Amino acid sequence: MTPPVTTSAPITPLTPTLQRVAQHLADGLTPAEIATKTGLSVATVRQYIRDIRESLHCPPRCKPSVIVHRLFTTQQLASPTTDRPTPELSPDQLLLLRAVAEHSDTRNIAVAAKIAPADLPAALDQLLADTNAQDPTQLVILAHGWKLLAAERAHATRSGAGQ
Repeated sequence: MTPPVTTSAPITPLTPTLQRVAQHLADGLTPAEIATKTGLSVATVRQYIRDIRESLHCPPRCKPSVIVHRLFTTQQLASPTTDRPTPELSPDQLLLLRAVAEHSDTRNIAVAAKIAPADLPAALDQLLADTNAQDPTQLVILAHGWKLLAAERAHATRSGAGQ
């Protein structure tokens, strides 16, 4: 299993332009929606997202949910707030939530969540339903708003303290 994205290299601070695109990504917008909102081309937005991913030391093909999680845990963006009440999640659901926030590959998510890969879609669908999240990226955004993936917890997990 590939470990969660960690590195000892310092995180490169985002430029103001990249920070604006990152904030739109952290608001749950797709590259096409960001392009429409900013007047940039979709290709430019995608390049900016690649630049954000690289500055966060996320590997290629890193999912938006992982990028958003890294933006919050590295404090490149302030954690969001939400007026939605924090749902009661089981320990297994919390493990799946963290796996979705830290891994892009389906197999790695399943292994980190201690779920059979064949059972992952149903477990993720149930977690999305239980949190009223539209997709994994919104799930991670909401989880940060609920303080379920706070920077301190993510650091403890990355350092091995949470394992």
